[in-house]
Amino acid sequence: MDPSPSATDAPPPDGTLYVDLDGTLVATDLLWEALCRLAQQQPFELWRLPLWLARDGRAGLKRAIALRVQPDPTGLPYREEVLDYLREERARGRRVVLATASDSRFAEEIAAHLGLFDAVLSSDGERNVKGDAKRQAIRAVEGDAPFEYVGDSRADLAVWADAAAATLVAATGATRRRAEALGVPARTLVERRSGLRAALRALRPYQWAKNALLFVPLLLAHRVADATALAQVAITFVAFSCVASATYVVNDLLDLEADRLHPRKRQRPLASGALAIPTGALLAATLLVGGFALSAALVSPAATGMLGIYLVLTTAYSFYFKQRLFLDVLVLAGLYTHRVLAGAVAASVSVSPWLLAFSGFFFLSLAFVKRYAELLGAQAARKRGLARRGYEVGDIGLVENMGTTSGYLAVLVLCLYISNESVTELYATPVLLWGICPVMLFWVTRIWFLARRGEMTDDPVLFAITDPTSYVSGALVAALGLAAALS
Repeated sequence: MDPSPSATDAPPPDGTLYVDLDGTLVATDLLWEALCRLAQQQPFELWRLPLWLARDGRAGLKRAIALRVQPDPTGLPYREEVLDYLREERARGRRVVLATASDSRFAEEIAAHLGLFDAVLSSDGERNVKGDAKRQAIRAVEGDAPFEYVGDSRADLAVWADAAAATLVAATGATRRRAEALGVPARTLVERRSGLRAALRALRPYQWAKNALLFVPLLLAHRVADATALAQVAITFVAFSCVASATYVVNDLLDLEADRLHPRKRQRPLASGALAIPTGALLAATLLVGGFALSAALVSPAATGMLGIYLVLTTAYSFYFKQRLFLDVLVLAGLYTHRVLAGAVAASVSVSPWLLAFSGFFFLSLAFVKRYAELLGAQAARKRGLARRGYEVGDIGLVENMGTTSGYLAVLVLCLYISNESVTELYATPVLLWGICPVMLFWVTRIWFLARRGEMTDDPVLFAITDPTSYVSGALVAALGLAAALS
């Protein structure tokens, strides 16, 4: 696209409309989007970033990244209010130009996808079109003609100071006040929303329920009354929750494009643009440091080591295993079982092989439920398979068979454990434990019936903590276990 208007292409009296891209047209930043994509596709290239910046400056850095990765323009979180405004102005015959500090390779792709722009002003590998540089680039095109500029950040103040009208999109209060003080007619097109709620959602606090598994070894060893051991496990629970939330944020950063193709995950804070990518990265780093510091200071080195293993496994899952057929569900089930082991280490109690076998099969079944629900969604959307997964829609039957089999094997392991002679040493009336088996059999079967009917979300943990029947089942299991121990 030619950034210069022809001699016969005179703008309307109210001037050309210039629109920023990052944070304005889209609720994200294309440079950070590209960095996430680079980390996901070519992680070993990340060490070159300081070299590119030192050698070629910010514009050169953007070009180097743009030569390696290209965010998908079709799935970006566009601001509908801005798009509607551009369509209205074009319908009036107004000239509309995309003016962005993003690299031209990104800007041109987005402009071509939207079909709303007459021209594009963007960084070109040598010049970073931001702040005053953007103002100069606009004046080089417009001369002394008036123009309107739509932007969002403090860097846009230099452009607004020279514009005939300033339109603000999701600007901070400080930026809005400074823009209004310029003496230029200013208005707000999109109000800024607080990022606190989005940050909390990104942490997925409901997932912390998984870390309750840390208390299982202490419970089964009948040492809940041991205040010291209980405190150690409670601290480990907090540390695991911090690190788990950090890994969820990192996972969302790596899965931005895949999440935007999903009917539910597209509403996640990072995918939707409600939470800025730099904020998410800082949040993840803070949680990681906090979790490990807490464990290292207040719990044993062995428990901190288990936390480190958990981080390695989850990172490996995000970068590698998530895309590998069957290995992904094995790792997911292993992460659940690892929590049980970590709880035993924190409480300094031993773990029964029966518990490990039960956990392995039970959580393997839940992992298959997760993939099964995702495959049903892909089938309904007439897709061939899952983005960044090793599964195709044709695998649904096999996934269902393996998932139900794993769930029933978990119940079988429970039956074998109850029939073991060593159980009598821990329970006063072990025969009552047999009542747990039909409850577990019912729960596993019901989960798969609901999944088969399409009534299961793709996250069985979220389903379980909001499902009254699951609460009743859990209460029955707890009551039977307590009665067997005390009767």
